[in-house]
Amino acid sequence: MTQLTTKTGLQPDDRTPVLEARDVTRYYRTGAARARSTVVRAVDGVSLALYRGEITALVGESGSGKSTVARVLSQLERASTGTVILDGRPVRRRGLRWYRRYARQVQLILQDPFSSLNPTHRVDYVLGRPVRIHGYARHSDAVRQEILRLLEHVELTPARQFAEKFPHELSGGQRQRVAVARALAARPEVILADEPVSMLDVSIRLSVLNLLRRLVTESDAALLYITHDIASARYFAKTTLVMYAGRLAEGGDSEAVTQNPAHPYTRLLIASAPDPDRADAADQSEDSGEPPSLARPPKGCRFHPRCPHAMKVCREQVPARADLDSGHWVHCWLYLEHDNADDAADRSLQRPSQPGDGHDISR
Repeated sequence: MTQLTTKTGLQPDDRTPVLEARDVTRYYRTGAARARSTVVRAVDGVSLALYRGEITALVGESGSGKSTVARVLSQLERASTGTVILDGRPVRRRGLRWYRRYARQVQLILQDPFSSLNPTHRVDYVLGRPVRIHGYARHSDAVRQEILRLLEHVELTPARQFAEKFPHELSGGQRQRVAVARALAARPEVILADEPVSMLDVSIRLSVLNLLRRLVTESDAALLYITHDIASARYFAKTTLVMYAGRLAEGGDSEAVTQNPAHPYTRLLIASAPDPDRADAADQSEDSGEPPSLARPPKGCRFHPRCPHAMKVCREQVPARADLDSGHWVHCWLYLEHDNADDAADRSLQRPSQPGDGHDISR
């Protein structure tokens, strides 16, 4: 199991993370009979840290374990092993009352605004319920004022008009803004946004992302932005973490990760993003294989079956962390010394350029 350092790969400093995951795993057992069951390793040794007033992006293909990380951090699911730490204290589940206090501090925004809102309730009920549960207002007039304030905060105006609507009367972007307002109703320290714009039209994605960034700035909350779109991570997040098959592959400052990617998987994600200006645009549709089954993950580096630089050591051992520069790090044998003589020639020929030396990420 890969041991990753905390603080999302950043250099040690005097900041205190508001929410951490330390070597967290989440396994699922499938099959009715234990003797015939299969263990699915959805998250396998992930560590990360979220800081107040900062946005961290968690990027990867579908099925890489990103949403499972969010569900563990939100305590919708219990970690199989490892520790979740909130405000410096390990999280210990202690029943409904405890979870209500935890949910006040950590809120999850789900991917699909069409199914995350109950179609039988109007917007004022959707927003008024968390306001009452968390004790921010009790009397009807005070609750109503808080509802209107939340709607104005997410730019749904006139607020009184939107408060009377049912979800089916709203557009996709408006529904997602209501979902954001519902999360803000708890006044959380941490917001976990799981693909918050993937179900929206391209024309309104940027406005929702800008809304989230403004809210983070104003409230000083920490935001984990989960996405498969590495291009939006560069635009939106200060730190980017790349996840593949249940493990973190690379992380650091978003500009460094996206402009000078070190891990072959990160370069694959960037090369797969549509870019009409890229000289080798014809290669963007090239089949690069499929992610492995998390019920039977490959031994060693999980990316090696798809990696053009794979060596013998990649197929046998899990790579440790290699620190590059300015907090940029990677889990890849191409950047680590090892004693496998059979790979020596391959390493000298296949090792990609180090970040910052002009390596062409489109290759």
